[in-house]
Amino acid sequence: MGWKLLLRRSTLIEAHHCANLLEAAGIRAQVRNRFLAGAIGEIPPTEAWPQVWIPEAQDSDAALARLRELSDEIDRSAPDWQCPACGERIEPQFGACWQCGHARPGD
Repeated sequence: MGWKLLLRRSTLIEAHHCANLLEAAGIRAQVRNRFLAGAIGEIPPTEAWPQVWIPEAQDSDAALARLRELSDEIDRSAPDWQCPACGERIEPQFGACWQCGHARPGD
């Protein structure tokens, strides 16, 4: 089975996040260029960015649309939370307070 480039992200974390969202939606995905950061300077920086690839048979437009939908759902679905120990407001993607290390309630 062949693969095609869907998108590039400037960080490995972003690329893996996109691939994980696609996989959760039932769309196979691979992250490539995971170890090319050291080549920046020898090759253009954007060529060294991590890439998300999908099977050739997969519709790229549909995959990108699904990725946008999932990202929007995540942004809307989880509100910030307040640390019960120190009162700091924490973004929803974090499971512990960055200020004092207290775990998010319910985790």
